[in-house]
Amino acid sequence: MKLTRRWRVVWLVVCMLVSAALAWEMPFAKPADVGMSGAKLAQVNVAVQKLVDEQKVAGAITVVARKGKIVHFETFGMRDIETKKPMERDTIMRFYSMTKPIASVAAMILYDEGKFQLDDPLAKHIPEFEGLKVYKKSEDGEAEYVEPTRQVTVRDLMRHTSGFTYGIFSNTAVDKMYRQKLVFGGGDLQAMAKKLAQIPLLHQPGTRWHYSVSTDVLGHLVERLSGQKLDAFFKERIFKPLDMKDTGFYVPKEKAYRFSSCYGPKEPGGLKVTTRLGAGQFLTPPTFLSGGGGLVSTARDYVRFCQMLLNKGELNGVRLLKTETVEIMTKNQLPPNVFWGGNNGFGLGFSVRLEPAPAGKAHVGEYGWGGAASTHFWISPEDDLAVVALSQYMPFSGQLQDAVKPLVYNALIAD
Repeated sequence: MKLTRRWRVVWLVVCMLVSAALAWEMPFAKPADVGMSGAKLAQVNVAVQKLVDEQKVAGAITVVARKGKIVHFETFGMRDIETKKPMERDTIMRFYSMTKPIASVAAMILYDEGKFQLDDPLAKHIPEFEGLKVYKKSEDGEAEYVEPTRQVTVRDLMRHTSGFTYGIFSNTAVDKMYRQKLVFGGGDLQAMAKKLAQIPLLHQPGTRWHYSVSTDVLGHLVERLSGQKLDAFFKERIFKPLDMKDTGFYVPKEKAYRFSSCYGPKEPGGLKVTTRLGAGQFLTPPTFLSGGGGLVSTARDYVRFCQMLLNKGELNGVRLLKTETVEIMTKNQLPPNVFWGGNNGFGLGFSVRLEPAPAGKAHVGEYGWGGAASTHFWISPEDDLAVVALSQYMPFSGQLQDAVKPLVYNALIAD
């Protein structure tokens, strides 16, 4: 009898542990249970499979969550064509700039703790940026550095109005300086900050939206204010609380078999591999912890992050941000007459849709972002909807998002 009772206790503990693990997973539901048409949502499968069949992507994953429940989680094609390894739900992918919203959440966790104010000068917290100048051409065409009309603020970093640039997407005089200084040429975030401090801003702070290293600088701000390296802060304050178990700055050796290869266009058509499975970047811990583009993740992990945002800062009883903080982050923060991508706005880490799009391609208030390997997410608060659409295709392409988004919106059933 003793043995029997002991095994009963063991079995009870195992069941409790299993139940706890399952409790962390987002529940699944039928589309009709959350106000969506299953037949119309099934058209997503047709559209994405067509991209695979036409060799426009090697593989893809799409996830749709509404009212806190997953109603669509599908995989297509291959994560590695040569070895015939299929895309699977737990495939690990390069998320690149979809790191930016996570870095922004990290910063706003510290904002909620009173560590900074949005309009604090950046130099207040990172003194290296004291005395930044702005690049300007004089009337005779010579370059000159002028005083900024105001200092770069933390808010500027998160909405890309800082005056920083990237050094890789343009060929301005300032971009050339970034390349000459090797801003991304080794070292950590502090080394990057010291290099940036020696280069003038591309434009006056707050006057233009310009995609840039701003979120990498924000990552360093998180390090300065928290006293932790960015990877440690992400893990402790975001990944563990949200159970984002496969998200990080590199793929551990024991998980490398799940890492997707990356593809690009081949002439005259089809695909060619650009980075093979198990090769290249992301397989060893990096020195440079890029808050702007350094993470790998999975569809499962990222939809949990999205649901936390959709829940206004909370998931499964774990709160990362105050409700009002998420509301600030996800509304347009750009100054008057400053826009992103036409008439779109930008919040603190996300694009924000200000006007309706034709044919149901976007809803007002929708926010989200993408990554260089053609990964995307978008959240529509008015529809209680979060969508993640992932491929591994470079250079960046919006073909997957363009195929999926109108079909998902069309599947919504009016209340």
